[in-house]
Amino acid sequence: MLRFGIISTAKIAAEHVVPAMQDADNCVVAAVSSRDLERAKSFAERFAIQNAFGSYEEMLASDTIDAVYIPLPTSQHIEWAVKAADAGKHVLCEKPIALKAEEIDQVIAARDRNKVIVSEAYMVTYAPVWRKVRQLLDDGAIGKLRHVQGAFTYFNRDPGNMRNIPELGGGALPDIGVYPTITTRFVTGKEPIRVQSTVRRDPEFKTDIYSSVRADFGEFELSFYVSTQMGHRQVMVFHGDDGFIEVRSPFNANIYGEEVVEISDRKHAVTQVLRFNDSRQYRREAEAFAKAVKGDDTELVTLEYSKKNQKFIDAIYRASEKDSWEKV
Repeated sequence: MLRFGIISTAKIAAEHVVPAMQDADNCVVAAVSSRDLERAKSFAERFAIQNAFGSYEEMLASDTIDAVYIPLPTSQHIEWAVKAADAGKHVLCEKPIALKAEEIDQVIAARDRNKVIVSEAYMVTYAPVWRKVRQLLDDGAIGKLRHVQGAFTYFNRDPGNMRNIPELGGGALPDIGVYPTITTRFVTGKEPIRVQSTVRRDPEFKTDIYSSVRADFGEFELSFYVSTQMGHRQVMVFHGDDGFIEVRSPFNANIYGEEVVEISDRKHAVTQVLRFNDSRQYRREAEAFAKAVKGDDTELVTLEYSKKNQKFIDAIYRASEKDSWEKV
């Protein structure tokens, strides 16, 4: 059993990741740390975690854990991923691991010099729905892929929420823009060549609250929009010359509605409907990570793969400042 320590008592850890790890077959949450010891103890009691630490450094120095999960604000991911790797711990870091692609080089160097596993926590890449979409495209279910369309939106104007605080790495693109990009890359095996974009910012928060993106992948295009101040919506559509695949509730399984993959032919007739009642994507993520640490052959999000996704996001920001295409 891989023994995880949790760096902070963040909401995503409490609501999704820790329960998933406790449900997993090959890992366990052995410790939690917080800058507030009482908060760590309360979290530990809630989830029956054996060890609680009043500082991140103390937990990293402990022999009670083999790996850490980092759900800190985005602006702190690089710092603590490097510190954890230098402490000899394997690292599963919440997305996005960085705010600039070049920052990831520090983590790659820490991974290599300490010979540990470090992975960005893109749970969607472990979800059955996305494995199925990749298979359908590989099998030619919709012919040649011509266009991918996506949307991910929610409404949040809470000034205390990290998503609305630029110093903590807030903004729509870091929070949710990474999902249409990572899933398109994952299922097609292709990389973007150039992008065009519009990015709008909140006049008060200064964070990006809306982005509309057009990306050229050579063989097909991806167009998507994301927003932190629009009505809730999630969808991805893969359109080929023989039909299209629509993925509903594609990122937050069963939160934005039932997770469904619907395949239609050229005449818009639905030929197949696939329902995924419980993808357990966070559990599958934790189990895959634990297998990789053990040395098993398993598909994991590498830091090199993460750097390519962040280069995509970086290019979207740059493209928004000009009227022409921006090279990725």
